Amino acid sequence: QVQLVESGGGLVQPGGSLRLSCAASGFTFSSYAMGWIRQAPGKEREFVAVVSRNSGYSQLYAESVKGRFTISRDNSENTVFLQMNSLKPEDTAVYYCTADLVLHNIAEPLTPRYWGQGTQVTVAS
Repeated sequence: QVQLVESGGGLVQPGGSLRLSCAASGFTFSSYAMGWIRQAPGKEREFVAVVSRNSGYSQLYAESVKGRFTISRDNSENTVFLQMNSLKPEDTAVYYCTADLVLHNIAEPLTPRYWGQGTQVTVAS
């Protein structure tokens, strides 16, 4: 019943940009912190960004993407976004949309309640 459906991934050259979207359904979207976690081939999962469920929509980013990526959400359409600029080859990974009632379940232990299927981002020349 719960679904997180990512879109917007693809191949981009270094220095380019992509905008990922995640459409959520099956739960009360506005009650959940929403975030992005990525996993590169052969590597452990890595926190990317999270936005709170609160009205202030506070944001937290991994140091490696700070200043380049921006997370946002639109509660009216149950969608979370990740704008990725100045992309680097090391950003190549599968990007997963995630949701949890507790923000730090996404940002720290990387154990969100809900996961999407992921969308591939490849940064290469």
